[in-house]
Amino acid sequence: MEQHRTRPQQHGPRRGTPSSLPPQGGRGGSGAARPARPSAPGPAARPARVGAPARGSAPVQHRPVTVRRPAPPVGKVARRLPAPRLTGLGGGLFCGAVLFLLGCLDQLLFDGSLTVYSVLFLPVCALTALWVRRGDVVSAPVIAPIAFTVGLLPVADGNGGIASRLMGLVTALATQAGWLYAGTLVAGLIATVRKIRLLNQRRRQRRAR
Repeated sequence: MEQHRTRPQQHGPRRGTPSSLPPQGGRGGSGAARPARPSAPGPAARPARVGAPARGSAPVQHRPVTVRRPAPPVGKVARRLPAPRLTGLGGGLFCGAVLFLLGCLDQLLFDGSLTVYSVLFLPVCALTALWVRRGDVVSAPVIAPIAFTVGLLPVADGNGGIASRLMGLVTALATQAGWLYAGTLVAGLIATVRKIRLLNQRRRQRRAR
Protein backbone atom coordinates (compact mmCIF):
# COMPACT_ATOMS: atom_id res chain seq x y z
CA MET A 1 0.00 0.00 0.00
CA GLU A 2 1.21 3.44 -0.74
CA GLN A 3 1.68 5.74 2.18
CA HIS A 4 0.81 9.33 1.70
CA ARG A 5 3.47 11.74 2.74
CA THR A 6 2.34 14.09 5.39
CA ARG A 7 3.73 17.55 5.25
CA PRO A 8 4.09 19.66 8.33
CA GLN A 9 1.49 22.38 8.59
CA GLN A 10 2.99 25.67 7.76
CA HIS A 11 1.70 28.43 9.98
CA GLY A 12 3.36 31.27 8.12
CA PRO A 13 2.33 32.67 4.81
CA ARG A 14 3.34 30.87 1.73
CA ARG A 15 6.04 32.06 -0.49
CA GLY A 16 4.89 34.25 -3.26
CA THR A 17 1.62 35.22 -1.59
CA PRO A 18 1.27 38.83 -0.49
CA SER A 19 0.91 39.37 3.19
CA SER A 20 -2.25 41.12 4.32
CA LEU A 21 -0.58 42.60 7.35
CA PRO A 22 1.45 45.79 6.98
CA PRO A 23 5.13 45.60 7.72
CA GLN A 24 5.99 46.50 11.27
CA GLY A 25 8.88 48.88 11.71
CA GLY A 26 11.14 49.20 14.62
CA ARG A 27 11.52 45.44 15.11
CA GLY A 28 14.55 45.01 12.97
CA GLY A 29 12.59 44.93 9.78
CA SER A 30 13.22 47.09 6.75
CA GLY A 31 9.69 48.36 6.48
CA ALA A 32 8.54 51.97 6.63
CA ALA A 33 8.58 53.72 10.03
CA ARG A 34 5.34 54.31 11.89
CA PRO A 35 3.89 57.81 11.86
CA ALA A 36 4.56 59.64 15.12
CA ARG A 37 1.59 59.82 17.43
CA PRO A 38 0.47 63.29 18.45
CA SER A 39 1.60 64.06 21.91
CA ALA A 40 -0.93 64.76 24.63
CA PRO A 41 -1.96 68.39 24.88
CA GLY A 42 -0.08 70.00 27.69
CA PRO A 43 -0.37 73.49 29.26
CA ALA A 44 0.18 76.17 26.64
CA ALA A 45 3.40 78.06 27.04
CA ARG A 46 2.73 81.63 28.09
CA PRO A 47 4.35 84.27 25.91
CA ALA A 48 7.16 86.09 27.62
CA ARG A 49 6.29 89.60 28.71
CA VAL A 50 8.14 92.37 27.01
CA GLY A 51 10.54 93.92 29.45
CA ALA A 52 9.89 91.30 32.17
CA PRO A 53 13.04 90.22 34.04
CA ALA A 54 14.21 86.65 33.51
CA ARG A 55 13.96 84.11 36.30
CA GLY A 56 16.84 84.26 38.68
CA SER A 57 17.86 87.76 37.67
CA ALA A 58 17.63 90.80 39.96
CA PRO A 59 14.40 92.85 39.64
CA VAL A 60 14.77 96.02 37.64
CA GLN A 61 13.97 99.13 39.68
CA HIS A 62 12.16 101.77 37.71
CA ARG A 63 12.67 105.35 38.82
CA PRO A 64 9.54 107.46 39.20
CA VAL A 65 9.14 109.86 36.32
CA THR A 66 8.78 113.43 37.53
CA VAL A 67 6.37 115.45 35.46
CA ARG A 68 6.94 119.19 35.57
CA ARG A 69 3.74 121.13 35.64
CA PRO A 70 3.66 124.42 33.80
CA ALA A 71 3.64 127.54 35.93
CA PRO A 72 0.15 128.99 36.43
CA PRO A 73 -0.52 132.25 34.63
CA VAL A 74 -0.34 135.53 36.47
CA GLY A 75 -4.12 135.98 36.33
CA LYS A 76 -4.79 132.77 38.25
CA VAL A 77 -2.17 133.64 40.85
CA ALA A 78 -3.74 137.06 41.34
CA ARG A 79 -7.16 135.48 41.83
CA ARG A 80 -5.83 133.22 44.59
CA LEU A 81 -4.59 136.21 46.60
CA PRO A 82 -6.87 137.41 49.39
CA ALA A 83 -9.21 140.13 48.14
CA PRO A 84 -11.32 141.49 51.01
CA ARG A 85 -14.05 143.96 50.17
CA LEU A 86 -14.03 147.04 52.40
CA THR A 87 -16.61 149.75 52.61
CA GLY A 88 -15.64 153.40 52.28
CA LEU A 89 -15.38 153.80 56.05
CA GLY A 90 -13.56 150.47 56.41
CA GLY A 91 -11.08 151.45 53.72
CA GLY A 92 -10.35 154.75 55.51
CA LEU A 93 -9.82 153.00 58.85
CA PHE A 94 -7.61 150.35 57.24
CA CYS A 95 -5.41 152.85 55.40
CA GLY A 96 -5.12 155.22 58.39
CA ALA A 97 -4.31 152.44 60.87
CA VAL A 98 -1.67 150.85 58.63
CA LEU A 99 0.03 154.15 57.93
CA PHE A 100 0.01 155.11 61.61
CA LEU A 101 1.69 151.78 62.49
CA LEU A 102 4.23 152.31 59.71
CA GLY A 103 4.94 155.80 61.08
CA CYS A 104 5.57 154.37 64.55
CA LEU A 105 7.92 151.72 63.13
CA ASP A 106 9.69 154.37 61.09
CA GLN A 107 10.22 156.46 64.22
CA LEU A 108 11.65 153.48 66.11
CA LEU A 109 13.81 151.95 63.38
CA PHE A 110 14.79 154.85 61.11
CA ASP A 111 14.49 157.79 63.52
CA GLY A 112 11.47 159.27 61.75
CA SER A 113 12.68 159.21 58.13
CA LEU A 114 10.09 160.93 55.96
CA THR A 115 11.42 159.31 52.80
CA VAL A 116 10.90 155.77 54.13
CA TYR A 117 7.40 156.63 55.27
CA SER A 118 6.53 158.20 51.92
CA VAL A 119 7.77 155.19 49.96
CA LEU A 120 5.66 152.84 52.09
CA PHE A 121 2.66 155.08 51.49
CA LEU A 122 2.41 154.04 47.81
CA PRO A 123 1.68 150.29 48.25
CA VAL A 124 -0.79 151.03 51.04
CA CYS A 125 -2.73 153.32 48.69
CA ALA A 126 -2.73 150.64 45.99
CA LEU A 127 -4.04 147.96 48.38
CA THR A 128 -6.74 150.28 49.67
CA ALA A 129 -7.95 151.02 46.13
CA LEU A 130 -7.98 147.32 45.30
CA TRP A 131 -9.74 146.14 48.44
CA VAL A 132 -12.51 148.73 48.57
CA ARG A 133 -15.73 147.27 47.25
CA ARG A 134 -17.07 148.34 43.86
CA GLY A 135 -19.78 150.60 45.20
CA ASP A 136 -17.30 152.66 47.26
CA VAL A 137 -14.34 152.57 44.88
CA VAL A 138 -14.61 156.32 44.27
CA SER A 139 -13.70 156.98 47.91
CA ALA A 140 -10.17 155.56 47.55
CA PRO A 141 -8.55 158.81 46.24
CA VAL A 142 -10.21 160.75 49.08
CA ILE A 143 -8.97 158.33 51.74
CA ALA A 144 -5.31 158.50 50.68
CA PRO A 145 -4.38 162.10 51.71
CA ILE A 146 -6.30 161.85 55.01
CA ALA A 147 -4.52 158.62 55.94
CA PHE A 148 -1.18 160.12 54.91
CA THR A 149 -1.70 162.97 57.37
CA VAL A 150 -2.67 160.58 60.18
CA GLY A 151 0.46 158.49 59.61
CA LEU A 152 2.68 161.59 59.82
CA LEU A 153 1.75 162.26 63.47
CA PRO A 154 4.44 160.02 65.03
CA VAL A 155 7.01 161.00 62.36
CA ALA A 156 6.62 164.80 62.36
CA ASP A 157 9.11 166.81 64.43
CA GLY A 158 7.71 168.40 67.58
CA ASN A 159 9.66 169.00 70.78
CA GLY A 160 7.09 171.05 72.66
CA GLY A 161 3.32 170.94 72.84
CA ILE A 162 0.54 170.79 70.31
CA ALA A 163 1.62 173.94 68.46
CA SER A 164 5.08 172.60 67.68
CA ARG A 165 3.59 169.23 66.63
CA LEU A 166 1.23 170.99 64.23
CA MET A 167 4.07 173.02 62.76
CA GLY A 168 6.10 169.85 62.22
CA LEU A 169 3.09 168.21 60.55
CA VAL A 170 2.61 171.12 58.15
CA THR A 171 6.31 171.12 57.33
CA ALA A 172 6.25 167.38 56.61
CA LEU A 173 3.23 167.78 54.34
CA ALA A 174 4.93 170.54 52.43
CA THR A 175 8.20 168.65 51.96
CA GLN A 176 6.53 165.37 51.04
CA ALA A 177 3.82 166.80 48.78
CA GLY A 178 5.22 164.93 45.77
CA TRP A 179 4.83 161.55 47.45
CA LEU A 180 1.37 162.54 48.64
CA TYR A 181 0.28 163.36 45.09
CA ALA A 182 1.86 160.16 43.76
CA GLY A 183 -0.01 157.95 46.23
CA THR A 184 -3.28 159.76 45.55
CA LEU A 185 -2.70 159.35 41.80
CA VAL A 186 -2.08 155.61 42.19
CA ALA A 187 -5.31 155.20 44.16
CA GLY A 188 -7.19 157.31 41.61
CA LEU A 189 -5.95 155.30 38.62
CA ILE A 190 -6.84 151.97 40.19
CA ALA A 191 -10.26 153.28 41.19
CA THR A 192 -10.87 154.60 37.66
CA VAL A 193 -9.95 151.29 36.03
CA ARG A 194 -12.21 149.36 38.39
CA LYS A 195 -15.06 151.78 37.78
CA ILE A 196 -14.75 151.45 33.99
CA ARG A 197 -14.73 147.67 34.22
CA LEU A 198 -17.81 147.80 36.42
CA LEU A 199 -19.68 149.98 33.91
CA ASN A 200 -18.72 147.70 31.00
CA GLN A 201 -19.87 144.65 32.92
CA ARG A 202 -23.23 146.26 33.60
CA ARG A 203 -23.65 147.12 29.91
CA ARG A 204 -22.95 143.52 28.91
CA GLN A 205 -25.49 142.26 31.40
CA ARG A 206 -28.11 144.66 30.01
CA ARG A 207 -27.40 143.54 26.44
CA ALA A 208 -27.61 139.88 27.49
CA ARG A 209 -31.02 140.48 29.03
